[in-house]
Amino acid sequence: MKEKKRKISHFVYNINYHIVFCPKYRHSIFENELESELSRIFKDIAYNYGFEVLEHEIMPDHIHLFVSVPPTIAPTEIVKILKSISANRIFKTFPNLKKSKFWGSGLWSKGYYVGTAGAVSSEIIVKYIQNQKS
Repeated sequence: MKEKKRKISHFVYNINYHIVFCPKYRHSIFENELESELSRIFKDIAYNYGFEVLEHEIMPDHIHLFVSVPPTIAPTEIVKILKSISANRIFKTFPNLKKSKFWGSGLWSKGYYVGTAGAVSSEIIVKYIQNQKS
């Protein structure tokens, strides 16, 4: 993937996160209409909050998102935004889902994975910093 530098006000950034999370009870629910709606919701959320979905894959029982986010938004905040808004919208669009699979509880499990990714490896960054005075 070619590096894309993003700009906001007085800084340039390239911060990308790989985020993975699952529905409660690891239910395999994200197929057909529900998958399409969730994809649209994630893109809307990203647009409204000023980050970009670079890639995503919605599996029946978990979600992979690769997002580029400004340094002003913490990874935990990104996950919180994605989970809370998507759950509200999914339950409004598919009200029977809450009754049949989630018994009045939330859509998403508490846990998640976040990993960072950029255009270069950490080894290259370390060598670059070490060689600044050379």
